Amino acid sequence: MRKLVFILSVLFIASCSSDNGSDSGSDTSNYDKEEMLTSWADNIIVPSFENYQQKVNLLNTEVDTFSENINAPNLNNLRDAWLEAYKAYQYVGIFDIGKATDLKLTDKTNIYPTDTENILNNINGADYNLETQAQYASQGFPAIDYLLYGIAENDEDILALYINESGYANYLAAVSAQLKNTADAIVTDWNNGYRETFINNSNVVTGSVNQMANNYIENFEKDVRAPKLGIPAGVFSNGVLYPESVEAYYKNDISKTLLIDATQASQNFFNGVTFGTSTTGPGLKEFLDAVDATSDGEKLSTIINNQYATIFSKIDNLDDSFSDQISTNNSAMLTTYNALQQNVVYIKLDMISALSLTIDYVDGDGD
Repeated sequence: MRKLVFILSVLFIASCSSDNGSDSGSDTSNYDKEEMLTSWADNIIVPSFENYQQKVNLLNTEVDTFSENINAPNLNNLRDAWLEAYKAYQYVGIFDIGKATDLKLTDKTNIYPTDTENILNNINGADYNLETQAQYASQGFPAIDYLLYGIAENDEDILALYINESGYANYLAAVSAQLKNTADAIVTDWNNGYRETFINNSNVVTGSVNQMANNYIENFEKDVRAPKLGIPAGVFSNGVLYPESVEAYYKNDISKTLLIDATQASQNFFNGVTFGTSTTGPGLKEFLDAVDATSDGEKLSTIINNQYATIFSKIDNLDDSFSDQISTNNSAMLTTYNALQQNVVYIKLDMISALSLTIDYVDGDGD
């Protein structure tokens, strides 16, 4: 059944592709994939994770400070650190490979909507283990969003809960420590042998190039397009809207910011942009250009980058609060979703075909 769903999905995407399709004019074996993998590791992946690690460690420090001295200034500092770490996560969600896969980085970090009922059960003394699948939706940044903004109606009442009930601070510390420990383990692994394993894995089907191309596409399709826009906007529920399912629902005014960061991270990876700079290097864009990939007489890399520009223009029209946007003008959410979906077609069908790569994940959301 899973294979049937996958085949139907590919056929649907094919029907959305340009009439003339994409053409490749060169043998992909001529492109220096080891150089690309080296650049990905040294200029993008490891620096992105090290930045994320730094931000998560600061978050953990602010959690400790707040727990030791519960007051409004420390709450605000903690909230700022949470936001910076959350934004940094948008740049590493693509890299679900190696230790990140082993530790279930994406599952433990950003499943939303968060399970508030289970969180409260955990706070009130239930036995829990954050390593289990049953707890994935009760941890990560969405859980902290709830713990910092959603447990009461105003800051005074939030502070009172932390002062009067130790379970809140204890659970906040446990969730923050989980983020820190995961980030630390991933960076340690990359710096102690996995970098070389990643670069040297040149298998055509299971090698690092194919894995990272798939991670890039899957992240854009399944972690950006669907949960940030499609699910809350009713794309997969016959028009039934779920404004409470937006990212960072309790903070409520940063959904747009997180979408911008995630989309920028996606485009940067496509273009081989060194983290924290505007310098480009080996990457999927250069790979496409090296094999002369075109569609309807235009470079496929240009088409993809132009579509990213269209996406950013659509995002710019959205409200900072996606829950408000859905309630007042959901059509703008759908228009933005469609812009992202068009690039899914370009990268999942046209790019993969041009580079002679293979999609290795199952698409089961019915899009």
